[in-house]
Amino acid sequence: MIKQYMKQKRSWLALLFGIHALFLFVAFVDPQIPFTSVLYMVFLSFIGTNVFVVVQYVKETSFYKRLEQWEEPYDVSELRLPKRPFETIVYDHVKQQAAQYKQDVGTYRMDLELERDEMLAWIHEVKTPLTTMQLMFERMDDGNLHKQLMVEWLRIDLLLDQQLHQKRIPFIENDVYIEHVELQDLLSKEIKYIQSWCMQKGIGFNLDVNVRTVISDAKWLGFIVRQLLTNAVKYSEQTDIQVHSYRSNGQTKVDIIDGGRGIDSKDLPRIFEKGFTSTAHHQEMVATGMGLYLTQKVAETLFVQIDVQSEPNVGTTFTLTFPDKNALVDLTSM
Repeated sequence: MIKQYMKQKRSWLALLFGIHALFLFVAFVDPQIPFTSVLYMVFLSFIGTNVFVVVQYVKETSFYKRLEQWEEPYDVSELRLPKRPFETIVYDHVKQQAAQYKQDVGTYRMDLELERDEMLAWIHEVKTPLTTMQLMFERMDDGNLHKQLMVEWLRIDLLLDQQLHQKRIPFIENDVYIEHVELQDLLSKEIKYIQSWCMQKGIGFNLDVNVRTVISDAKWLGFIVRQLLTNAVKYSEQTDIQVHSYRSNGQTKVDIIDGGRGIDSKDLPRIFEKGFTSTAHHQEMVATGMGLYLTQKVAETLFVQIDVQSEPNVGTTFTLTFPDKNALVDLTSM
């Protein structure tokens, strides 16, 4: 800040040095004025000017240093009331702006919460006729039209479910309940949910559940598994999806392995980014770029690590690594 201060006061400093130079010049050209005495007075004045500049620098920059280090944009009490007139003008303006911004943020937050509540209510209302449609489809003859209708119904339900969880994720900390989750039951439930889609694409499942339980939130863990399974089914044809649970390095892991088209190596670091779809299949309109993003957000809250290995035209492996007991202490304290 010294450089900025000297730049701000350069006109005053130039005036002082100019006056000193003028005194020396007059004493030099006028023989009646003792040059040595004037030089001595200018020297003392120069020292006094330097001391004055240092003192003023400390006083005048203290407020701006606090302003520079201001971390909470809506709490002006951190700045403390300044004593100088121009600093007071700045303080009053910042205080007014902070109050206005705080009021606007509160209004926007209320609007967002209202929009979220309305969206959640709408999704729940839409799910009611969807459930009725599912019951009607189940009464139909098991023909080709029935299978196609069930698949399209499932895709709509999956999109609504994704939207429902997307609206809930910002408040996920208020909706976490840690318990012992039976992996076999959870995996079977999620596979049964997408069964009609798998039958249409000729996809089967091979479950190998060596570790039967994990400590997590059943609802949100189900969302993670559902997103990964639907992702595997979406990009696979006429192949089996392998799901294994096991212990490794003292932690429980679950592998979801598909034999689909795989992910290009340059896309792997970006698959969890919001809105990212693919560079190799950029023209496709099927992907939304939200599924894996939401999955990662939920996994971070549950302290579940997701690792991905993939090879184009060979398949993809998603590995879920569940937290150890030490991490669960933080998780259960939510």
